[in-house]
Amino acid sequence: MIVIDSYALAKYILKEPNWRSIEKYLVNVKSVDVIVLEVVKCILKAYNEQIINYEDARKKLKALMKLIESNIILEESKDIMEAAFEIAVEEGISLTDSLYITLAIRENDVLVTSNEQIKQIGEHHMLRVIFID
Repeated sequence: MIVIDSYALAKYILKEPNWRSIEKYLVNVKSVDVIVLEVVKCILKAYNEQIINYEDARKKLKALMKLIESNIILEESKDIMEAAFEIAVEEGISLTDSLYITLAIRENDVLVTSNEQIKQIGEHHMLRVIFID
């Protein structure tokens, strides 16, 4: 199984450059429950910055929710919070970012990200990381 983070999923939902490269990883994939909030924040940011209009934002929200319901298994962040806290402190990253790394470590899974820092930290923790630029 694969763990996907919010950077990669937001890239896909917002159809940013190389978004199609992520599609093949959206089958039999896991993430942490906070991914929903994080990707919706990205949709709102794109709307507020007038990158997308209101109708596009609504469509992207619906697409996200459909994808979450059908293709992504969500793990509760509370179940890995202590380990994620330790990685966040050790690496000097946000707790949210450390949750994705922690889930991949716990599950011994591949991590898909579009964030260079998460890629480097994941590799530092001996994870196989797929980086989509």
